[in-house]
Amino acid sequence: MTDHLAANGGVQGHVSDGFEAVADAFVANFAERNETGASTCLYVGGEQVVDLWGGTANHRTDAPWTQDSVIVVYSSTKGATAICVAMLAEAGRLVYEAKVADYWPEFAAAGKGEVTVAQLMSHQAGLIFVDPPLRTEQVLAVEPVVAALAAQPPLWEPGTTHGYHALTYGWLAGELVRRIDGRSVGTFFADEVAGPLGLSFWIGLPKEHEPRVAWLRGAPAPTGDDLDLMRKIAGRGTNGGRALSLDGAVGAFQGDMIFNTRAGRATEMPAANGVTNAASLARMYAATIGDVDGVRLLSPATVDVARAEQVHGPDESLVLSTRFGLGFMLHNDELHFGRDGCFGHYGAGGSLGCADPEAEMAFGYVMNQMGGGIASDPRAVSLLEAARGCL
Repeated sequence: MTDHLAANGGVQGHVSDGFEAVADAFVANFAERNETGASTCLYVGGEQVVDLWGGTANHRTDAPWTQDSVIVVYSSTKGATAICVAMLAEAGRLVYEAKVADYWPEFAAAGKGEVTVAQLMSHQAGLIFVDPPLRTEQVLAVEPVVAALAAQPPLWEPGTTHGYHALTYGWLAGELVRRIDGRSVGTFFADEVAGPLGLSFWIGLPKEHEPRVAWLRGAPAPTGDDLDLMRKIAGRGTNGGRALSLDGAVGAFQGDMIFNTRAGRATEMPAANGVTNAASLARMYAATIGDVDGVRLLSPATVDVARAEQVHGPDESLVLSTRFGLGFMLHNDELHFGRDGCFGHYGAGGSLGCADPEAEMAFGYVMNQMGGGIASDPRAVSLLEAARGCL
């Protein structure tokens, strides 16, 4: 398979027999879907069967995407954070049905005393943005945004509806981890997940790994129906627009996209600034649903609890219909994971990490060319469908 890959756009890596269709789909993304640089990986039964990378890590310098390249994966980070919370639940240190304020007393302010951990993890808490807004420097410092979320009233009565907590989910779940464990979620993840599995995956990137980071390339400007949809979802003053950027605090910084800056990658933003590659995303999910080189993160019973549907229907932030378990996106028409029972998380621009427990399959895809949609990017979907077709 190596010669076949080299002859098709310089894609590198390995593909086990029977999974050549995944390589073909990966090559096609470069030829047909405006891919710049990317990696994809697939585990089946705890074994890696696909690991591919290719293209350009930095379109301004033409530096190649290598096996060591990593990239900010936006909301695919949420899956890693959800795994940390699930590990605390499995250890008996957290109960999803308990009140958040049982672990974080300050959170009870402004009518939030009855909000459960399950409601917080499934985007029902009504804290989709910070009001009044904070400055970028305050958001990067973490503590001011955590304090503000604890103090403010919910936008709706928690538990009555749901809306995607695009950024605030991470600080809410992260503070829950810190209050229970004492470590920040980034440190917990490094110690309990990334370290044992040997992942190249960080929530709060250490400075020494900065040279490995690929450069994010902005999405093409939407037109026509896509433009109309984006205006509904993320237009100025909409719930989605406020949630996705915290009223502009998470946008441009130091003259560039915030996640193209050291400050944007160094902070812990557990909903959005995870830095990783496809191999680590897939390996993490593989160890969530099975044994990977002697490491298993969650029991089948905990996985079943975490992927059980909590909400499904119109989303107060994204306008579209969304479906969530306890921190994980679940399959529906708008959030394509292949079939019911799969769980994981898309990231803005196209990245995806997910698992199918019944098929013992775990999948990862990351890229630096941002796509224009909210989820179900055609590049990720084509790879995922190719993988499923090989089983």
